[in-house]
Amino acid sequence: MASPWDSSSSSLWGTLGQASNVAQLVGVDALGLVSMVVQAALAARRHRDACVRLAQHVELVGGLLRELELAELMRREATRRPLEQLRGALRRCYALVSACQDCGYLRRLLLGARMAVELRAAQHEIDMFVRLIPLIALVDNSTNSRRIKQAKEEVRTVVAGSSNHHISFATRAEDFTELHSRGATELCNVGQQQLVVDLQEQTIFDIEELVKLCTRVEEACTGFAKFNFFQIVDATDNFSEKRIIGWGGFSTVYKGQLPDGHMIAIKRLDSPATIFDFDSELQLTKLQHPNLIRLLGWCIHGKERFLVYEYMQNGSLESYISDKTKGPLLDWSKRLKIIKGLIEGLVYLHKHSMLWIVHRDLKPNNVLLDYNMNPKIADFGSSKTMSSDIAEELTCRVVGTSGYKAPEYASQGVYSLKTDVFSFGVLVLVIISGRRNIILDKQGDTVGDLVRNAWRMWKAQRLHELVDPSLGSRYEITEITRCVQVALLCAQEDPADRPTMTDVAAMLNSESMTFPIEPKQPALLRNGSAAEDLASSYMGQSSRTIDITITSSAPVSTRVRIIVDPEV
Repeated sequence: MASPWDSSSSSLWGTLGQASNVAQLVGVDALGLVSMVVQAALAARRHRDACVRLAQHVELVGGLLRELELAELMRREATRRPLEQLRGALRRCYALVSACQDCGYLRRLLLGARMAVELRAAQHEIDMFVRLIPLIALVDNSTNSRRIKQAKEEVRTVVAGSSNHHISFATRAEDFTELHSRGATELCNVGQQQLVVDLQEQTIFDIEELVKLCTRVEEACTGFAKFNFFQIVDATDNFSEKRIIGWGGFSTVYKGQLPDGHMIAIKRLDSPATIFDFDSELQLTKLQHPNLIRLLGWCIHGKERFLVYEYMQNGSLESYISDKTKGPLLDWSKRLKIIKGLIEGLVYLHKHSMLWIVHRDLKPNNVLLDYNMNPKIADFGSSKTMSSDIAEELTCRVVGTSGYKAPEYASQGVYSLKTDVFSFGVLVLVIISGRRNIILDKQGDTVGDLVRNAWRMWKAQRLHELVDPSLGSRYEITEITRCVQVALLCAQEDPADRPTMTDVAAMLNSESMTFPIEPKQPALLRNGSAAEDLASSYMGQSSRTIDITITSSAPVSTRVRIIVDPEV
């Protein structure tokens, strides 16, 4: 694609080199560059009118880009190349406009009237993209139409039945936008396994509804505020990769710094995240507890969605479990402090909040540590509010991490407060041992190898073999024994055999209290290849559900959800 910039002299760009380098910060996307150009134009001191005109044309490009699914377009060669060229043009615009902020004598001497010519050339190039972007959208729509047709054909094939357990979808599930919906459920068979085929009509939610929701929450909750998009951009150094401190299922988390020096954590939600994931996180505004992460604010800009949290200086518990060089920093007193803090947080969620909230994704990644190593439970995107403290509910969307999911939840989608109790039990064993809990699916495993090994060591009174070697002998074996026994009770296969978190708090906080029952032995494994089971342990749980959403330009889309129940 020919560009007016090809004829620019090297001397001009040598002069602008410093500004150009500023624009090419790692992680700056096209929409971020649009915002940067607009802001820079407002601060221009020379050629101000030309800079403002250029910024107005750039903002037109931004408006068009916000109507596109940029992440999807960047995956395809035909649409990625022009978008990459657009980013280059926006960087050059930013370099030009930034140079107009400098009124130094040398800069005026070197650039002079040439700058006005270059600004006009930049405007012409941006105008070319204003005309090109609708064509990119047309190509995208055409591609989507083919995908929709192909997906419908695959769905009809599945619903009609098949003798093969391995169902192949030509179009990947992640190519479709997931939207919350309700609809009818039908049954059909694939081979010898029964499938639940959920054919649903879904309303596509307007981003304005999300803004209204956040505004209502802001008005009702003190300490929860709206952040300006430019505050988010500045705090993250334009979403620099160096600022990334974590990833979630549908989000990226950045470390941010406000102008007053205050540190914050900024969660940038990806396109697949639904309004209901956002709404679940907003539950945090109703919760006030020292062992729960605090939600500070929100920001919605175009299709960009952000949540702002308090920043945890010591990162996640996972970083100490996975990095053996950091393990020694967690002595036994700190580990016990983390265990007891998690108990307090879960008791609050399950009982004292009066909302009976099930987190559903407790794991080391979602336990953050503050400056004093106090634990805080984070990432409430998968959480659910129960109707009472004894209710069980059923879902087709099983979330969470293999090794931490309760058996009844992983295999049947049944969840309750006891779901978190199981996850907590596994988490305690991980904290004590520094090891992971691996599910051996093909051998009929439901609780994981760490739970089974811990039970055998507890029964044989050999718990020193379970303890993380980095602790050496610097721990109280009586405290270890009590914690392991509580953890094993929590990790029982049958939810009825698990204590409540209130019971757990009583058992660990009272050294004189005797346990009413002993942990039952986990079920024996079937014969099978351990190597194959280890490889499949990360796949088995997640492959039970296949979601496909077929969208079009109409306000209604259709999802087909297929859940393979292991035993019906």
